[in-house]
Amino acid sequence: MGIYGNELADKLAKTAACNRDTTVSFNRVPKSTLYRELEEEATEKWQEAWENCTKAAITKQFFPNVRDRVKLNININPNFTAIVTGHRKTRAYLQ
Repeated sequence: MGIYGNELADKLAKTAACNRDTTVSFNRVPKSTLYRELEEEATEKWQEAWENCTKAAITKQFFPNVRDRVKLNININPNFTAIVTGHRKTRAYLQ
């Protein structure tokens, strides 16, 4: 309040907002919106590929939905991967 530049900017913004004949001169999209839309599109494609895959039946029992799996905070390590994929090196497996 009382600063000439701010007062002028406020006045111009109000004038532009009230004038319906004003053309839009700023039509850029924020990066965050682009990233979110790209992530959603990639997740949809990933889910489609996951559903059409004929392999990984055991893993699909643990994680049927890609979106839910991405939200989980899981520490992926060799032991976890072996259990989920069904390829664990147990004595029964080795015999």
